[in-house]
Amino acid sequence: MNAITEAVAALPMELRAGLGFLLGVIIGSYLATLAIRWPKGQGAVTGRSRCDACGTKLGPRDLVPLFSFLLNRGRCRRCGVRIDPLHLVAELAAGLVGALAFALHPVLVGLAGAIFGWGLVALAILDIRHFWLPDKLTMPLIALGFAFAWATEHPSLSDSLIGATAGFFALFLVGIAYRLIRGREGLGGGDSKLLAAIGAWLGWTMLPFVLLLASLTGLFAILAARARGEPVTAIDRFPFGAFLAVAAWPLWLARDAISAIFPGL
Repeated sequence: MNAITEAVAALPMELRAGLGFLLGVIIGSYLATLAIRWPKGQGAVTGRSRCDACGTKLGPRDLVPLFSFLLNRGRCRRCGVRIDPLHLVAELAAGLVGALAFALHPVLVGLAGAIFGWGLVALAILDIRHFWLPDKLTMPLIALGFAFAWATEHPSLSDSLIGATAGFFALFLVGIAYRLIRGREGLGGGDSKLLAAIGAWLGWTMLPFVLLLASLTGLFAILAARARGEPVTAIDRFPFGAFLAVAAWPLWLARDAISAIFPGL
């Protein structure tokens, strides 16, 4: 294992990025299937891959990430129905996560960061599509964050534990206050658990940056919706968990640079 790790670490950055991208698009293909089938109560692990429209089992030429979608022009070869573009989006997003993580960080740290990023990609997709942040994804992500902190001390395990606790209660208390003031739900419980996972990976000192960037991302989404002529009201729902995910992973990726700018983080 050490020999493999050393061999990969010795590769030029471009090749490491390529390996990360290749692994990422494969993972992204699974994440897209998971995000489509799981909310319907269907399994994403067992059974042959099939067209979501006609149920035709897919062959090897239909299962090459990115290329199959592009070669078939985004349609099923048998029934001609448009394939959900989520497949393309998830594969590209997961590929980008893998490429950047492997290129910019040591092998094992890069792999851990890629796993964190892939988990965030899955959660962002589920939140955007279904306003759902399942415990079966957020809770393991918290545990992995603790394990990462224990193994690397960056953040320290104590900062990771405080980060998870502070992340959870920050949004949990905001949600309670919103419900008392407005008389309706403003934040789901999944948002609190997701911020707990982010706190476990980044440590408590990074949480203000996460919340600030997530809020700016949400504001941009609202302004973009208005620019498209879509009505936006006070009771419209927005996937804040997705905004947290979009904010958290770039901050993890740049945490060394941020620590250099802000000593003590």
